Amino acid sequence: MGLDSGYGIGSVKPGVCTSSTRPASPYVGQMIFETDTNALRVYTSSGWSTNYTRASSVPVEYLVVAGGGGGGGNNSASQQYAGGGGAGGFRTNVSGATSGGGASAEAAMPLGTGTYTVTVGAGGTAGTQSVAGGKGGDSTFGVITSAGGGGGGSGDGATNYAATSGGSGGGGRGYGGNAAGAAGTTSQGYAGATGSGTIGGGGGGAAEVGSTDATGAGGDGVQSDVSGSSVFYSGGGAGGGSTAGGEGGGGAGGTGTNAGTAGTGNTGGGGGGGASSGSVVRNGGAGGSGVVIVRYLTTDAVGFTITGGTTSTSGSYTIHTFNSSSSLVIA
Repeated sequence: MGLDSGYGIGSVKPGVCTSSTRPASPYVGQMIFETDTNALRVYTSSGWSTNYTRASSVPVEYLVVAGGGGGGGNNSASQQYAGGGGAGGFRTNVSGATSGGGASAEAAMPLGTGTYTVTVGAGGTAGTQSVAGGKGGDSTFGVITSAGGGGGGSGDGATNYAATSGGSGGGGRGYGGNAAGAAGTTSQGYAGATGSGTIGGGGGGAAEVGSTDATGAGGDGVQSDVSGSSVFYSGGGAGGGSTAGGEGGGGAGGTGTNAGTAGTGNTGGGGGGGASSGSVVRNGGAGGSGVVIVRYLTTDAVGFTITGGTTSTSGSYTIHTFNSSSSLVIA
């Protein structure tokens, strides 16, 4: 064994053997690699070191939250209320946790060396009198995709611009003829609510349909501790006329003649719907951006170098938080 220029300047080429064919007369400092155990060992005065066996993959847990949908807007000579934006889709495989739409945690994910693309979806644009709230951007982690939240319904007098579907669906506009909310995505979130006269329908959340808690309220999101702290994500935006944004970043709806409030960034919260009267335009609130969080047991990553996002530790876990698009690299 010695320095080997074929393996890089200053690198060391260990002897290769099996656990049953180790050198018969080893010297202190001698290094071997066992092909049957994948263990790298060094001979010390006490014998061969135990060292580590590098696994072929690292089991990871993830939370993938898409951008929330924008709340709807209005313009009318009579009081009318737009729908709240739907929450961004919520997917997780944390053992024992709940995914969006009441689904169980997804399957375990072992990852080998490589580069895994992370996309963090932007929040949907605010709706106006002539366009529904915008759909939130999808978030991805490798092959996992969460759908952006649906936009809240908008309108101008009798003209209705329907809510749109998404991870969770946008709420419908409340006016003389109430408009329906839109559908959510299976295993990611729930539907938005139908508008109700003087209150717009609440946007759907990851944990419940819009307007479940009260007329116009955004649907609540799901709580997760994957970041090391217990946080709600993917709350629906409140419909115009209600200030009750869903727990998990959902924006408040406008009251009186006020615009809706934006969903909270990096939660996937939907934007609140606007309220209007006297031909004054009141837009909805924009949706909140999504987030991707990946964690693994620190001991499972021995022998690997893993980078990407903002890295932290909590208890026995190493955590990578992505508030913007990037990559997780395992080497």
